[in-house]
Amino acid sequence: MARHNASELARRLARDAEAVCRHYLSNGRRQGRYWMVGDVRNTPGRSMFVRLSGPEFGPGAAGHWRDAASAEHGDLLDVIRVSCGFIDFRDVANEARRFLSLPRAQPPPKPARTPVPAGSPQAARRLFAMSQPIEGTLVEAYLRDRGIKALHATGSLRFHPRCYYRPDDHSPTETWPAMIAAVTDLSGHLTGAHRTWLDPGGFSETTLGKALIDTPKRAMGDLLGHAVRFGLAGEVMAAGEGIETMLSLRCVLPTMPMVAALSAAHLSAILLPDTLRRLYVARDDDPAGDRALATLIDRTQEAGIEAIVISPRLGDFNEDLRLLGLDALRAASRVQIAAQDVAQFMELTA
Repeated sequence: MARHNASELARRLARDAEAVCRHYLSNGRRQGRYWMVGDVRNTPGRSMFVRLSGPEFGPGAAGHWRDAASAEHGDLLDVIRVSCGFIDFRDVANEARRFLSLPRAQPPPKPARTPVPAGSPQAARRLFAMSQPIEGTLVEAYLRDRGIKALHATGSLRFHPRCYYRPDDHSPTETWPAMIAAVTDLSGHLTGAHRTWLDPGGFSETTLGKALIDTPKRAMGDLLGHAVRFGLAGEVMAAGEGIETMLSLRCVLPTMPMVAALSAAHLSAILLPDTLRRLYVARDDDPAGDRALATLIDRTQEAGIEAIVISPRLGDFNEDLRLLGLDALRAASRVQIAAQDVAQFMELTA
């Protein structure tokens, strides 16, 4: 669709901005000259505000919005795009025309979307883009059922309600809900994705909330050296294998930047930021974890980085959290980290 047609659609939507907000941002409410809601994905809250009146163009125009928490901004076409989960602008325009009771546009034929190789970084980026934030989803319930309550700054995690799963090359494709984790390089560029397929029935002591399939966890894309990241690395960082392991440790070190390398082999090869001066290595209690630990310590020493190993009392830190409790995990971790980092990063009260 031509740019001037898009602008005209945005103007027409802005003339009835409150009706648009009531339909697509139904979890919000009017407050004075604004519509207030949590974000453009229709999350309850008050971070995002939409102007309901104003000029047709320029600063203060009706229909323009901004999210104070994320700095996202746009117009009412962006509201339709994100809240409906559209990727192609043609779908956004058709939905806007449907809302405005206008005839559907007949765009010129366009080539089909270029296929990308299965398991490639491009496929990982598409999968992550098609997923949604974890708030209020099965992913949030899965993590909370595993005792993980500290879910701040988890933008690297998303939820896909029907993620493809194929047991092998000779089996039909299934769909399961899944936790999707972005694997990124040191600059934040998405290079891969990790999928944890979930049981729609919820948590049980036998599955711990994962789907009843042969391999409920798989990664795709360019993984070597990269990781799932929680927080921006500075002079101090913690690194370990599993997502749930690192999120468990985060429950007692909530402001320490952490990364999950997804496997012992990838942990030993993780790329270290130039700013890093001290690395905490969250050890898994198994032979593969010990080998990864030895390799990573050698690499940090060569780079002039202090390495400190922190060990769980059981098999990993999520086991400690679930079976021993938050206070026990906090006490065991406190004696293993430097005193200055206790003061800076550790939450000392329950």
